[in-house]
Order: sequence, then C-alpha cells, then structure tokens
Amino acid sequence: MKHNLTVEAQLTPLLPLFERERAAARAFALAVVVRTSGSTYRKPGALMAIAADGSYAGLLSGGCLETDLREHARSVIATGEPRTVTYNTGGSDDALWGLGVGCEGAMSILLLRVGPEDGWQPVDHLEKALSDHRRTAVAILVESRAGALAPGRVLLPDQSLAEAPPLDETASLLERVAQSGQPEWLDTGVLKLFALPLALPPRLLLLGGGPDALPIVDLAARLGWKVTVYDHRPSYARREHFPAAARVVLARPEELVRTLDLDSFDAAVVMSHHLPSDLEYLRALATVHIGYLGLLGPPHRRDKLLEDLGGDVEALRRRLRAPVGLNLGGRSPESIALSIVAEIHAHLYRRERTELVEHVAS
Repeated sequence: MKHNLTVEAQLTPLLPLFERERAAARAFALAVVVRTSGSTYRKPGALMAIAADGSYAGLLSGGCLETDLREHARSVIATGEPRTVTYNTGGSDDALWGLGVGCEGAMSILLLRVGPEDGWQPVDHLEKALSDHRRTAVAILVESRAGALAPGRVLLPDQSLAEAPPLDETASLLERVAQSGQPEWLDTGVLKLFALPLALPPRLLLLGGGPDALPIVDLAARLGWKVTVYDHRPSYARREHFPAAARVVLARPEELVRTLDLDSFDAAVVMSHHLPSDLEYLRALATVHIGYLGLLGPPHRRDKLLEDLGGDVEALRRRLRAPVGLNLGGRSPESIALSIVAEIHAHLYRRERTELVEHVAS
C-alpha cells in the first residue's frame, strides 16, 4: 500500500484559497492541529487556511470551532506572531459559546502567518511536493527557549540549522516522518518541534471511460484522489467528459503496460463493458502490484474472464474484487459509483470489506 491515509495533512482543499491569496500578495493564517486527546473531529496534522477577510478552507471541527479560530487568525495575520489555541469540548467546559459540542475531547491548534515575506512557507513547499507526487515533511518550531530561534519558524528538508546544534537530527526526523506518514514531536529540552508529513492523494485508474465512469471520477475527485481514465474508444476517452480527472488517455488495451506506469496506482477498476478489452486489462494487471483491483459486472461475466485468463488468474485472485463495490443498495450509476469508491476507501484505510454488490450491467 503506497498511502497511509491516517495522515491528516491533506493539502488539496486548501489550495484554491492559497492560490487566491498568493496572487493578491495577501498573507493568511495556516492552522495546524498539533495535539488531540479524547474524541475529536480531526487528528494531529490536520490543516486549515484562514484569510484575513474570514474566509477559510479545510475543516478542523464540524463548524463549531472555526468561528473562534477566525478571530485568532486575524490577530496572527496582523502581528505575524504565532499562537496556539486549545479547545476542550469535554465535561462542564463544553458550553462552547453555548453550542454544547459534547465531543469529550481536547484539541491544540497552532496558527502561523503565511505570506510573501517568508516565501509562503510551508505551503509553497508542500504544494510543489504534491504537484510532483513526492513524499515530504516539514517541521514547525512550536516552543523555544533559544533566543535565536523564535516559535513559528518553519524548517524544510533542505535547510541547515547550524545555529542550533540541538536540531542536528532534524534532517533525519523529516525523512523518517515523510516515509512513515506519521507526525512526530521532537523535544530537545530547549526546543519543541512538530514534524508534519504531507498526505499524498491516492491514484485511481479507471479502465473504461463509459458514462458510468463519470460519477466515480466526480466522487473520487471530491475526496482529493487523482484519477486517470483509460479507454480505446475516441468517443469515450475525451477530456471534456471528465473535467475532474487528472488525466484521460486514449490507447488500446494491449498498450496499457507501455503507456502507463501501473505500479504508481493504488487502485484500478476494470469497467470497459467490452469483454476482450477487460481480458487484456486483467492480463496486464496480473503483472503489477496494485493492491486493489476491481472488476465491474455480474459473477457469470467474472467467471468467464477468469477462465480465459488461464495461468494469470492466480496473480489476481487475492486482490480482485469482483463484482466490485460494497453492497450499499441501489442500481443507478451514481449508487454503483458510491459503492465502488466506498470499497476503495475502506481498502485504503485498511478497513474490512463487507458484502459485495452484484451489478446488473455486463
């Protein structure tokens, strides 16, 4: 599995606001969840961007904390001074502005000013890594007793900290966090750093670009996934049909292995509704190590394809979900799309699969 989706630092929802404020050269506040206890809506590493006008992107609660956070963010933007805000939504203190959240948890959120004077860091670095689909991590100085290093300083993987010998291990910390996908604290006794990994979005390959692929692309894109649609039919493999897809490829099934780096995908769904094409797709997928493989269609169609695969079937058997999708009910393309995306989501989050849905479509 290429992605650890317990990572909370999902940048994609923040990018429209970031790009808007950067284009206008306006600083904004980045909110980072650094500690939680008990039941909380988000966990350490979750991000939110808040503009000076009060608009924001990303959620750290169900909407109950964001109003107060905006007030703190305005101060951070105006002064440039970072601020840590703690909310306790448990016990008698949970009369939070009269809302009574009742989550029985606590959350500490660090607010940083991000603007042109600091090169828009750490968001600029994370955005570039996201564009390259490259693992990375950044560290934020949360507490400091060293006069030369003020809280709020952002440390990137390629930065030297010669002026702070206790932080010689920062480079190895960031490399470890980037690979593990888990945020970590570093406490030297003088400095406290929070290391934050970037959550790379899953990559989904749809082998078939018929009308029923559109709701899958839309749902996956809403989750921030990167979807590639592949089809051999010019009338289907059209960019304008899939505006939310990262890529639309027109090529023959037998060219799949040469056209795409299949091992870069986290999940693939075979859904061309064309038996010979689906057979070629399954044969190609048997040669790679994609952890989730789905096949659209009823059991008798699956059995025919697996029989025709011959010896290649063993390489697919443990990974293939056929019929693809959770048994959520409903027969519409949208319902089937929801069942497919839900099953892939469960796989990526390492949740057990429940009942399969049997599709009427062949």
